[in-house]
Amino acid sequence: MFKKIAAATVLMIASATTFAAQPNTFYAGGDVGRTKSDFIPDRDTSVGAFVGYNIDQTFAVEAGYRRLLDRDYQWPDIRANTRVNQASLSLVASMPVGESFSVYGRLGAARLQNRFTSNEFVGKLSTTKALYGIGAGYAFSPAVSARIEVQKAENEATNLSTGLSFQF
Repeated sequence: MFKKIAAATVLMIASATTFAAQPNTFYAGGDVGRTKSDFIPDRDTSVGAFVGYNIDQTFAVEAGYRRLLDRDYQWPDIRANTRVNQASLSLVASMPVGESFSVYGRLGAARLQNRFTSNEFVGKLSTTKALYGIGAGYAFSPAVSARIEVQKAENEATNLSTGLSFQF
């Protein structure tokens, strides 16, 4: 169901002809949020950073890095940690729905790395998955905007985040 909604959103946004961002400009920012993983029952705090390039008034290319979760576990004789990081590259299509407000869709690829440590054992598992998401943005000025987004890397993890973006 989420894939159908994301695909419809991207198609709707792609048909728009106007956009608040200036073409041929770069932007960068950071975000914080919450991640729900299919492998870990509880949610965890996420932190991320991103850079992008506005190709035209509708489309942008964006690269990002996010720590999806970082969990410590303690048992009587065992201390363990699991950490999941995501590096992504995606196409972002945006459409204004007001003077300073816009909605957007994302479609791309994410490289997920799960690192597990326990006492002296270290294990790593990496996988590349499709990444999709939807979000909304609000421009405080031509250079500063806020955004809220839901991203999903296939069946691995769902992340809800809020962040700031600076255009230059």
